[in-house]
Amino acid sequence: MEPTIVRLTSPTTDVIVRCQPFAEILYWGPHLSRFMPEDILTLSRAVPNGRLDVDTPLTLAAESGRGLFGSPGVEGHRDGYDWSPVFTTSEITHQDNQLLILAEDPQAGLQLRSELQLDSASGVLKMRHTLINHHAARYWVNRLALTLPLPERAGEVMAFHGRWIREFQPHRVTLEHGGYLQENRRGRSSHEYFPGMMVGSRGFSEQQGEVWGIHLGWSGNHRLRADVKTDGRRLLQAEALYLPGEQELEGGASLSTPWLYAASSRTGLNALSQQFHRYVRQNILHFPEHKPRPVHLNTWEGIYFDHQPEYIMQMATKSAGLGVERFIIDDGWFRGRDHDRAALGDWYLDEKKYPNGLAPVIEHVKQLGMEFGIWVEPEMINPDSDLFRAHPDWVLGLPGYQQPTGRFQYVLDLCNPQVFEYLLERMNWLLSNHDIDYIKWDMNREIVQPAHLGRASLTAQTEQFYRLLDSLRERFPQVEFESCASGGGRIDYEVLQRCHRFWASDNNDALERQTIQRGMSYFFPPEVMGSHIGNRQCHATERQHSIGFRGLTALFGHMGIELDPVKEGDTEQLGFVRYVALHKSLRPLLHSGDVIRIDHHNPSTQINGVVAPGQERAVILVSQLAMPDHQLPGNLRIPGLRPDARYRITLLDTPPLIHQQQGGHTMRQLPAWMKQPCDVSGEWLAQVGLALPVLDPESAMLIGLEQL
Repeated sequence: MEPTIVRLTSPTTDVIVRCQPFAEILYWGPHLSRFMPEDILTLSRAVPNGRLDVDTPLTLAAESGRGLFGSPGVEGHRDGYDWSPVFTTSEITHQDNQLLILAEDPQAGLQLRSELQLDSASGVLKMRHTLINHHAARYWVNRLALTLPLPERAGEVMAFHGRWIREFQPHRVTLEHGGYLQENRRGRSSHEYFPGMMVGSRGFSEQQGEVWGIHLGWSGNHRLRADVKTDGRRLLQAEALYLPGEQELEGGASLSTPWLYAASSRTGLNALSQQFHRYVRQNILHFPEHKPRPVHLNTWEGIYFDHQPEYIMQMATKSAGLGVERFIIDDGWFRGRDHDRAALGDWYLDEKKYPNGLAPVIEHVKQLGMEFGIWVEPEMINPDSDLFRAHPDWVLGLPGYQQPTGRFQYVLDLCNPQVFEYLLERMNWLLSNHDIDYIKWDMNREIVQPAHLGRASLTAQTEQFYRLLDSLRERFPQVEFESCASGGGRIDYEVLQRCHRFWASDNNDALERQTIQRGMSYFFPPEVMGSHIGNRQCHATERQHSIGFRGLTALFGHMGIELDPVKEGDTEQLGFVRYVALHKSLRPLLHSGDVIRIDHHNPSTQINGVVAPGQERAVILVSQLAMPDHQLPGNLRIPGLRPDARYRITLLDTPPLIHQQQGGHTMRQLPAWMKQPCDVSGEWLAQVGLALPVLDPESAMLIGLEQL
């Protein structure tokens, strides 16, 4: 059979697929301007001695039945039979940049449907598999994975680890022999292992090196791996992780993988991020209306469970004076919720706290010109709740076992129709009877022994969560939703199809947030990243920071304030006003431009910014996280501007101590450009740059650039 070659192409990226007799990606990388189908002749591999007598392709299904001897893309069986399928292409549909390949194994009674879509605007490749059982007998699926090839020069993995209040921490491993495996079994996309990774040439950085990145859009358990075969070929593999017996396909039934999103760059991580951001903005993120992302005030770290309507209205009045545009009442508004050990599941208003209902508070917030939001955690239940006492069988778990609580909570079984309808009815009551613009949807517990009627049901639980959100969005299309999940616990592209904001971390410590937000920025644009100015003394770490460092750190996201503004002193309140106003002035740029992270020789100096799509404007944040290794920090070189244009450099914000210039401090004299007007070319800024001042540890400065 003659090979059928399909090219998916964009200005940045090409994907070339051999479709027959099997489906194999031959090339995934930078755009090829002179490609001809006959060029693939150069890729015909040698067959080494001492092994199989034929070439073993790395197909989309990565079949072990072809002698691949690696992690197969399909693992399953039919009561012990049909466990090593081999797929042969039967049908190809190619239209524009979309490719559908149907492949059959008639012996095993299976069909594999592979979908590949290359987005022309961003260069992001989107793909998934669907396995269909064409046999009358049931088929048990253990694994169904997506496989992408990598070139031999991809020798280093960058992935992410973390934990509660310390999410999105990057780490690197060398990819030389064997591989790197990352698993999450906690029931949500997780604080610990975000479902995404990059693999690139050794030493790739923000601005340099070839790099390939993937993200699995899935809010449940997952497995990612990067492998080196003994013949030197490399691959990426991603999949939802199924529990034993979870996927049973009757005759005619099918199972689809989550969508995998992939991008490649030959100029470092910045270009990779910009592709992902462009794709998210154009294809995934859907706001109810086109408007600036409103600045938040969230009551949680201000009052916790102490809800007094008159005082909350004072907080709202003070918030409006600071420039806040959306006021959110957090946990503690519903019946019996005086602490975190009781009442989850009892979604009825606490009439002792709110004898006149929520309406007076909401009306007050609206009269101040702000939107109103409220916190919920529908998926959870406390053992000390009326709902649990009435329906202990509604808990997600295995009968006969005493599973541990987490945060004094269990999880509700969303596959139980009674549970689903109860939650839909309670949320319908909340949103139908109150003028609510915004829901902060929390999910504070990892899932142990997820079972429905004794059978493993984590995948179904995740899908039912999606269905619940879909049902609410259909009924209340004007309401925005935030995926909170203890901050960072459920962040991925699939839940972003259904929400409008992520709470990046429960940690408002500005120093920790610098790393957390940088890690998140690889996949998500600033406008979906909840980033708040917290208390001077952080509630999560007890560390203290100036209002300047907290304000600038919160600037590069969807900004908010998390505290009680009534109790704050004049200096703090003036700071809130300043940084809220600064954020609003920069918001059109921050929430539409290209995010850049700038390489610096000193790891304690972290530099990031945003460049306008037309390159006429940029803003750069220089943060000093710890004491630098050297006395002089060197020059700041700024990429992404027009080389032939001239830019006015403006200091938008600096630490107060930087201007004292007193002996005994970190710096005696400022660089000249900080003391007088300075206009330079984009070429000069990119190639030569600005001499940086010496900053104190845990401080930052903000630089603005405007084309003349």
